[in-house]
Amino acid sequence: MGRRGGMGKTLVALAVLCLPAFPAHPALSADPVVKGPERGALVIVGGGRVGPEILTRFFDLAGGRDAPLVVIPTANGADTFPDDWSGLKMFKDFGVTTITLLHTTDRKIADSEEFVRPITTARAVWFPGGRQWRLVDSYLHTRTQREIERVLERGGVVGGSSAGASILASYMVRGARENNDIMMAPGYEEGFGLIKGVAIDQHMLTRNRQDDLEEVVAKHPDVLGIGLDESTAIVVRGQQFEVTGASKVAIHDGRIVKGAQERHGKKYFFMAPGERYDLTKLERIGKANRSEQP
Repeated sequence: MGRRGGMGKTLVALAVLCLPAFPAHPALSADPVVKGPERGALVIVGGGRVGPEILTRFFDLAGGRDAPLVVIPTANGADTFPDDWSGLKMFKDFGVTTITLLHTTDRKIADSEEFVRPITTARAVWFPGGRQWRLVDSYLHTRTQREIERVLERGGVVGGSSAGASILASYMVRGARENNDIMMAPGYEEGFGLIKGVAIDQHMLTRNRQDDLEEVVAKHPDVLGIGLDESTAIVVRGQQFEVTGASKVAIHDGRIVKGAQERHGKKYFFMAPGERYDLTKLERIGKANRSEQP
C-alpha cells in the first residue's frame, strides 16, 4: 500500500501572523452567479460529528481511503499540531492511510513551492473547524489556495467542517476576529470561492442560527445562503448538491419573495438528507438516485 511519508507526516511552518489587506469582496460585484466547481466535488459539513455516511462520500469522491489526504487545521488556532493531533482521529479510525498535516500562519510560506508540494499530489483536502479568519489571514490569494483549486481541477475533493465549511464559499460569514456572532465583517467577507455566489453558515439548528443568514441575503440578494446543521453536509458536484447526514439544511434566497419561502413569515426553507438542489435554477429538484452517486 503506497504511502507518502507515512501516516500523519507533519509539515509545519510557524511564524508571526501577518494581517493581509484584502478588498471588501470583489467576487460579489464581479460574478454574482451561483456556481459550483466545474470538476471535482465539495463536501461541506455544518460542524459537530462527521458521521460515516459523510466520510464514505468524501473518500469515495477522493478515490478511496488510500487516496492522499491533506488536512489544514489552521482555523483551530494552536501553534503546533503533532502527528497524533486529535483532529486526525476520525480519519485514522476510518482507515485512511496517507495523511499530511499542513499548517502555517506565514503568508510567504503559504506562497512557497515547498509548503504546497503535498497538495500537488493530493486527491483530497480537508479543513477542520475553528475560526475562519485564521484561514483568510494565512491562505487567501496564496499559492496554497491555488493548489487547492487544482485538486478540484484534477477531479479530487475538498471538504471542511464548521469554520472549514464557511471558508469554502465566495462570501464568508462570521469572519470577525472579535467574535463569531458578527455575520458580515468588513475585511473578512471573502472566502476561497470554491462555490461561488454562496454564503455558508454552520451549527445551524444546534445553535439556533437558522435565521442568521437573512441579514446577509437582505444586503446581498444575489448571494444564496446555505445554513448547515451539525453532522449534516452538502455534497456539491457541478451545478447540483445533495444533502447528506443527520439533520437539515436551510436555503435562504433573497431573489425569491413568493411561494414556499414566505410560509410562517420565513424567507427560507429546509431540505432533508437525500434531497437535491439545482444551483442554476435555484430550486429543489427532489431526491438523489443512489445509482448515480460515486
